[in-house]
Amino acid sequence: QVQLVESGGGLVQAGGSLRLTCAASGRTFNRYAMAWFRQAPGKEREFVAAISWYSGESTVYTDSVKGRFTISRDNAKNTVFLQMEGLKTEDTAVYYCAADMTWRPYRAAPTEYSYWGQGTQVTVST
Repeated sequence: QVQLVESGGGLVQAGGSLRLTCAASGRTFNRYAMAWFRQAPGKEREFVAAISWYSGESTVYTDSVKGRFTISRDNAKNTVFLQMEGLKTEDTAVYYCAADMTWRPYRAAPTEYSYWGQGTQVTVST
């Protein structure tokens, strides 16, 4: 099992950048596929990005963030990042880190991931 803690959220103007961090506890971090989801008020939690286990050579993004967001991992530090650039007001949401020991190379549903962090708020203003 693994425990996840997100950080790096905040308030930014449209067009700005943020880097979200997910810190994971445990001794088997390398074996987990990792993902980011987000949930805006009144909306369902939606997939944002995912990265495969070990070297993280495979990634998946939802269409609305392609070319703007980048997911990466640092196994030596048990950490996953989401670099967010060119932020838009519609990116405003609580962002959650998730983990699972199965790599799913598609835009997965939240129920397909086993472990979750508490979330970090990202607010993009005009």
